[in-house]
Amino acid sequence: MPTVITHAAVPLALYLASERGRISRPLLAAGVAAAILPDADMLAFAFDIAYAEAWGHRGATHSLAFAALVALAGACAARWLRSTPWQAAAWLFVCTLSHPLLDAMTSGGLGVALAWPWSEHRHFAPWRPILVSPFAGNFFNARGLATLLSELRWVWLPLFACAGMWKLVQAGPRSQRPGKHQSEK
Repeated sequence: MPTVITHAAVPLALYLASERGRISRPLLAAGVAAAILPDADMLAFAFDIAYAEAWGHRGATHSLAFAALVALAGACAARWLRSTPWQAAAWLFVCTLSHPLLDAMTSGGLGVALAWPWSEHRHFAPWRPILVSPFAGNFFNARGLATLLSELRWVWLPLFACAGMWKLVQAGPRSQRPGKHQSEK
């Protein structure tokens, strides 16, 4: 899995790419939480639930169905998120689903159960450039640093480069933007 910090990259990049005010701060915070939420399944280890079981790590909480449930909860909470139900649902679905998609691109683990509850098969992306993160106790060493550098290279830089380019494309050339000089013509 990528680190918990990197799972927040997708909602943050999408927020930066969006129009100012389009995504409220409460909705952004909910999106960051939703992007991290699937890793709550780490609690399964405390209950002796095996990694490979449906409720183990990268199981049910890493599925399309789980993302849909989070989206439904967001639609119900749209008023508190200062959003419309459809916007909250779509935003939280994308943010939640970004988690298993990033996990599927890592170099380790058992894959993600995207199709749960219809199938417990674990999936990997065909391309897996992101180093899998060591668990918390073993993170502060050379392998943890290598993981962070891998995430910077394969997640953070591409996402924020795309967000920046999107902002530039949306802004258009300066000469075409309405302003003082153009209205004087």
